[in-house]
Amino acid sequence: MDPRLRPLLWAVPALVVGLIAGLLLRPHASAPSAAKSDAAAVADAALLALRDEGRVVPYSARYVAVVTARDSKLGLTASKTLTLPGTVRYGLDLTRLRRGDLAWDAPTRTLTVTLPPLELSGPAVEPADAREQAEGGLVMALSGAEKALDEANRKAAADDLVRQARAPAALTAARTAAMRLVANGFALPLRAAGVDASVAVRFVDPAGKEEAAFLDRPRRLENALSDRQAGPPAAQVGNSQ
Repeated sequence: MDPRLRPLLWAVPALVVGLIAGLLLRPHASAPSAAKSDAAAVADAALLALRDEGRVVPYSARYVAVVTARDSKLGLTASKTLTLPGTVRYGLDLTRLRRGDLAWDAPTRTLTVTLPPLELSGPAVEPADAREQAEGGLVMALSGAEKALDEANRKAAADDLVRQARAPAALTAARTAAMRLVANGFALPLRAAGVDASVAVRFVDPAGKEEAAFLDRPRRLENALSDRQAGPPAAQVGNSQ
């Protein structure tokens, strides 16, 4: 069953952090222009601001497990089906960010940020949301198998919820939300300080291989003006197959 994915409003705290950091980092009128373009100093300050956020939850998703347990006695079969929704939260511990996780490439004016791995919490389930269906009540009454069926269903449902939460599509959505949050946390103060820079954010596996990446590239003024003069995009009609 397809999960109903429900991302959190990660953009709000990211914008707040970025704007506050940008205001604090904005140079005074008497400051030399060289300080305005010091990307390393701005990135260090943004790093400290993000670390103060601690552990954040940039993404949350609700999944539904449907499992069935069966027991047979004397040629008769009893079964119970459990439908159990559960919410999984994908956390990011920003306190684990270090200056060594930042890399500034001067020729391309790109700040690369390497993130710690996502931390999954849950699944959190509400017993009131669970639904059960039973067949073969007589067999369960005679054999006393109902408790064993319930325990088997609960374990199978929990395992299935975790499997759904770790599916590639779910992890991709969660990582994208986390990378956008962190990219905003660096890009907004950089641009508020007058630094023309792109921010690349990535996840890597324990061996150092890149698992996911996101690039926040600043919009050029001439591109924004060109888009505005062109007007809204024309409506497109898709062909159904």
